[in-house]
Amino acid sequence: MRNNKGFTLVEILIVVIILGILAAIVIPQFTEASNDARESALASDLQTVRSQLELYKVQHLENYPPTTSSDVFKEKLTARTNSAGTVGTDPDDYPYGPYLQKFPSNPFKTGTDASAVKFGDGSDIGAGDQGWYFNTSTKKFSPNDADHTGL
Repeated sequence: MRNNKGFTLVEILIVVIILGILAAIVIPQFTEASNDARESALASDLQTVRSQLELYKVQHLENYPPTTSSDVFKEKLTARTNSAGTVGTDPDDYPYGPYLQKFPSNPFKTGTDASAVKFGDGSDIGAGDQGWYFNTSTKKFSPNDADHTGL
């Protein structure tokens, strides 16, 4: 009597084919989950920055942070300020802020400018390497990437 202790080539091929089919079904779902996570992060960051901009406006005599440069705009939201918008460290003299611990990066932008803010009247939104866009006409803060400019 013959004692077979191994698998035949056909059995191994069937297992490999089944594993390949399962992988083809599962892998795209993980890719979509990653994209969904970035969408959620973008929506959360956008909501946070917009609410903190409104708080800044209320505490700074109805003025938004200056739009002279991205660095100045971000500094006003991440540092302590007084009602005139001057940055300082003493809580008694600079009672407002910081509004954000760290300025967020747009998860759909790559590179060093993903946390930078571009300023304009809305005609050039989605252009450039900056991660965010602040419309100086409408005072709306938005993502600066072509797929999410309507958020």
